[in-house]
Amino acid sequence: MRKLLLITQGIYYSLTGIWPLVHMPSFLAVTGPKNEVWLVVTVGLLVLAIGAGLLVAAFQQRRERSPELIGFFSAVGLGAADVRYATHDVILDIYLLDAVGEGLLALAWIWVFFKTPDSEGVEKT
Repeated sequence: MRKLLLITQGIYYSLTGIWPLVHMPSFLAVTGPKNEVWLVVTVGLLVLAIGAGLLVAAFQQRRERSPELIGFFSAVGLGAADVRYATHDVILDIYLLDAVGEGLLALAWIWVFFKTPDSEGVEKT
């Protein structure tokens, strides 16, 4: 489950992070106009970096907690920002769809945190 979650979130973040970098007009068409395009680019780069790191961690032999924590806290943080700013009419409600996905990712990470360590045959370090 851990590897699948790292791959899923890694791909999702990589794709959503790279989207505004490769085609800003379509990104803005879906997510709405932005006053600070530089901030969209910056967040895109950071989300892409997180996604790439999660993908690399999925294929590492040694299991570490840091990718799991990055996956969990980035999902919680981005989801919370989606809800706060969409419900305060700062960003479009389409971001609430992303918040649902982020919430599911956070719940999946909680499940990974509390399952038995040897169920995947890998020791936690």
